[in-house]
Amino acid sequence: MSRIGKKPISLAGGVKYKVNGNVVEVTGPKGTTTALLPEGIKLVEKDGNLLAERENDKQAAIHGLARSLVNNAVEGVTKGWTKELDIVGIGYRAELKGKDVVVFTLGYSHPIEYPLPTGITAAIDKLTHITVSGIDKQKVGQVAAEMRSLRKPDPYKNKGVRYSDEKLKKKVGKTGSK
Repeated sequence: MSRIGKKPISLAGGVKYKVNGNVVEVTGPKGTTTALLPEGIKLVEKDGNLLAERENDKQAAIHGLARSLVNNAVEGVTKGWTKELDIVGIGYRAELKGKDVVVFTLGYSHPIEYPLPTGITAAIDKLTHITVSGIDKQKVGQVAAEMRSLRKPDPYKNKGVRYSDEKLKKKVGKTGSK
């Protein structure tokens, strides 16, 4: 049995779910999101918790995945998901233009405008710290990864856009000949 697939999903704080075929629609205080449920996996409610159960051992490989997708949707509509990014470098910064466009100045000859998808918000502190948040974990992670890819951290100078919890190893540059 899958260890992750056996864990119960707690439905606290007014979370409601509805299964339509292979799509689970989860509604909570922060909004509504959907998660895909693979064939052969069904959701059973017991004691205020959801359990992901599989029909037979052919679905063993996706049992834990199905449970994680539904759990991420439930956690997203209750707490939400966030990713934090830091911008390091002289003159590197980000600004919000309106509510749905982030403008980056990253040492290129032009500013880069990044439009935020629906359901995702960004907050900028001190022009060098960005917090990306939303109810869909996959979308939040994808937006943060795309922002990071605009100027990846340089291993020699450690300049660029990085995750706040990311540890970088600085490489030694060329040594001059004597």
